[in-house]
Amino acid sequence: MTIRYTIIGIATCVALCSSATSAAFAHAHLVRATPPDGSTVKTAPTEVTLKFNERLEPTFSSAIIRDAAGKQVEKADGHVDKSDRTVVRVSLPPLEPGVYTVEWRVMSADTHKVNGNFTFRVGE
Repeated sequence: MTIRYTIIGIATCVALCSSATSAAFAHAHLVRATPPDGSTVKTAPTEVTLKFNERLEPTFSSAIIRDAAGKQVEKADGHVDKSDRTVVRVSLPPLEPGVYTVEWRVMSADTHKVNGNFTFRVGE
């Protein structure tokens, strides 16, 4: 009987570890941004786009852009693209040269919430 319980215990541990690993991969991950993280662009973009590896829930997904002073500068229209629910789009007014921070929060279709941020520079 002891060997039987040992085998059941080991099998249970393996099953739990496997399910925890697969759950960790279920979150949406940012796979591409325009402008890219850490980039310097000569011409100010009119839009920031964020591409994720999973479909997003539009109600719980957004992004904002801040200038170096922390002031929100985008047009407050960040949204999940209706034709491609893996993309978040944010319109920008004309930007002055400087460093800008993109802050994003998204919820994937399986209800996992993730967030992050990155910077880009306008001008030289």
